[in-house]
Amino acid sequence: MRKKYQLLVGAGVLASAGAIALILPGQFLTAADHLDPPALTDPAVDMTPDRPADIADLYAWHTDSSVIIALTFAGPQATSRPATYDRDVLYTVNISNAMPRTTADIPIRVRFGPGSGDQVGVQVSGLPGVTGDLTGSVETDLAKDGVRVRAGLFDDPFFFDLQGFRDTRATGTLSFNKDRDFFAGQNLTAIVMEIPRDRIANGSNLIDIWATTARFGGQL
Repeated sequence: MRKKYQLLVGAGVLASAGAIALILPGQFLTAADHLDPPALTDPAVDMTPDRPADIADLYAWHTDSSVIIALTFAGPQATSRPATYDRDVLYTVNISNAMPRTTADIPIRVRFGPGSGDQVGVQVSGLPGVTGDLTGSVETDLAKDGVRVRAGLFDDPFFFDLQGFRDTRATGTLSFNKDRDFFAGQNLTAIVMEIPRDRIANGSNLIDIWATTARFGGQL
């Protein structure tokens, strides 16, 4: 199991994740990125990278009534490739709304497996305020007890000028171009959930959100 992203936000703060987050002064942020850890997910290091377990980004933001969380993984990839659903990988979105802030008060677990007919199914457990599991097919808007979830293929929302980064590192001169996006036109697989805000908020406590993946039986 590996920690991917921790997002520290205060009440009323709009939060976004990825490489950038809005955080309070004096707070800290820990993060990883695509192909991390390299020994398991980077094809330049491992000839059989574990793409399904490679978290890309974790996004979290809120409206007046809801908290929206999106966990992306197994990307970036060409739009001609299908989504990635591995029944042997457990995805967990951890939410802490009380001290200690490193303990998951609301762990939400997601797994994929056979669905009805030829479809792939998804099972989400631990959703706050939801009785039992939320189950259904991928690429479908699922809803139960006021919570909505969708798992499927999405356009990669992350924006980054990889060429500019490499040029900057090689020359020491800032070479970023705001109109050049390495991730444009590429897809990844994501789990998106919308949860009523009052099921996560806990007074004036800060909310911490991070994600992990775990492979049953180890890497193939």
